[in-house]
Amino acid sequence: MMEQELRNLMLRALDGNAESYQCFLQQVSSVLRAYLRRRLSSAPDEVEDLLQETLLAIHTQRHTYRRSEPLTPWLYAVARYKMIDYFRRRSKLEALHEPLEDDAEWLAISDEAANESKKDLGTMLDALPAHQRLPIQHTKLEGRSVAEAAAMTGMSVSAIKVGVHRGMKALAKMWKEQA
Repeated sequence: MMEQELRNLMLRALDGNAESYQCFLQQVSSVLRAYLRRRLSSAPDEVEDLLQETLLAIHTQRHTYRRSEPLTPWLYAVARYKMIDYFRRRSKLEALHEPLEDDAEWLAISDEAANESKKDLGTMLDALPAHQRLPIQHTKLEGRSVAEAAAMTGMSVSAIKVGVHRGMKALAKMWKEQA
């Protein structure tokens, strides 16, 4: 019953009937408020804000509703996506409030590990022939374009690409052998 009634209101609203659209929004608000309350029981203060975001999304995306399809799955999908956005925002905000003191030790260890990795990489790069080492050094480590690396080394663009590819394979093989 609710599906058919809401669908009829939406179809009339899409055809330009403002009164049907107003009635549709009122009825959908009640349905979605209950849907969101059930799913956000741990954050009841957020329900109304999320409801408004959902209604706004329904309004701006109403042209994407396919008239031949049921309406309520479309409505719930919009609400679900808005809830996912809410949870993503919330997890990012919570991450901002984590204490930084605990990270100091990790950062120190991380710096030491990075220095060791640079030494290992340097040693492995030195073991490569120049036609593989230089393309990797210029493109991957220094961030130059393939054309720039070709001009610097006097190699062709395709030779730089081949050198990077084969050099990376050789580095991967060396890394496996070390580990």
